[in-house]
Amino acid sequence: MSAPVSEIHSPAVPDSAASAIPLARTAFPVLLALSTCHLLNDLMQSLLPAIYPLLKDKFALSFAQIGLITLTFQVTASLLQPLVGLYTDRHPRPYSLAVGMGATLVGLLLLSMATDFMMLLVAAALIGTGSSVFHPESSRIARLASGGRHGFAQSLFQVGGNAGSAIGPLMAAFIIMPRGQTSIAWFALAALVAIVLLARIGGWYRRQLAQAAVQAMASGPARLALPRRTVIGALGVLGLLIFSKYFYLASLSSYYTFYLMHRFGIDARSAQLHLFVFLGAVAAGTLAGGPIGDRIGRRVVIWISILGVLPFSVLLPHANLAMTTLLSVVIGLVLASAFSAILVYAQDLVPGRTGMISGVFFGFAFGMGGIGAAVLGVLADDIGIEAVYRLCAWLPVLSLAAWFLPRIGGTRAGR
Repeated sequence: MSAPVSEIHSPAVPDSAASAIPLARTAFPVLLALSTCHLLNDLMQSLLPAIYPLLKDKFALSFAQIGLITLTFQVTASLLQPLVGLYTDRHPRPYSLAVGMGATLVGLLLLSMATDFMMLLVAAALIGTGSSVFHPESSRIARLASGGRHGFAQSLFQVGGNAGSAIGPLMAAFIIMPRGQTSIAWFALAALVAIVLLARIGGWYRRQLAQAAVQAMASGPARLALPRRTVIGALGVLGLLIFSKYFYLASLSSYYTFYLMHRFGIDARSAQLHLFVFLGAVAAGTLAGGPIGDRIGRRVVIWISILGVLPFSVLLPHANLAMTTLLSVVIGLVLASAFSAILVYAQDLVPGRTGMISGVFFGFAFGMGGIGAAVLGVLADDIGIEAVYRLCAWLPVLSLAAWFLPRIGGTRAGR
């Protein structure tokens, strides 16, 4: 993470200039189109964990194998995202988003016809590859289209993904579970719609790059807002916060249905509906986090969103079904508001490297989710799913590291 930081004093390239010099006004049509594509992208991705009960029964999978499927998807995305972001910082590829979505389409079709565990892993890897291109590039375009409202733009972009993640389990419950594995292929239509939208966004992005190339000649290179050592330390703290957040989210997104079925004896469809409620709360929290960070400061939002969830996470393993549902909603609302604030704070720390920073943080988040799913799957096989939830409840304590985050500049958002 430190090597790219040292290069920030190099002359700005056209795409760095485009990221650093936002439009005079917020480009709402572009942001809405990006958010829609994020919805479609994450809807397709969320089908994978949502159909774990179906795959577990059909292929006789253990919890460890389920964790390995998630790890394959998440690690593929996490390892490639920083590389994609770093490359496109220097060599913009406006139509790469549409190409990446093609990998997701192929992965879905393969998932619908998989006949063994290895085919499931290959399908998960292809879906992860599509994600690795989509997230850093889309985040860059969202910042460019923000008109200076960076937190708002990231939240609007990300809420589409959270909404898609919430809708995915619902689609799985009412379409895939009753009709079986082959019905996954129907969702390839969503990938086709996203490819068309992303191609149009790519055309807009290409025009903005041409305009930014002219501005870059006059603006000069981007500079670090703080000393290099301070920046590296702050990025390390943000990484620890991502670890805390996504390890805990892995316990809910990957194993919440199994936890509810085991603890309360409900069926798979009912458990997926509870997962939909939780993911819907995550979407609402994501939408609120960015604008609040623009207004009261991103450091404040980071503090509240991660540490504030601790009392509710500790209570969750001891609650009845109704209270579990209520607590999951509160946890989703509070915890999800963190990522937009973390991402924009990191982008402000390292100006002119929007793609690289977005790739690192999206990739690290995906990687922590994948590693968390794998580790927690092994633990669930060993000590039981309820014990895993009691253990994960204390992860938000790590958010105390936010104390060491520096203030950026004199703006309210940097507090």
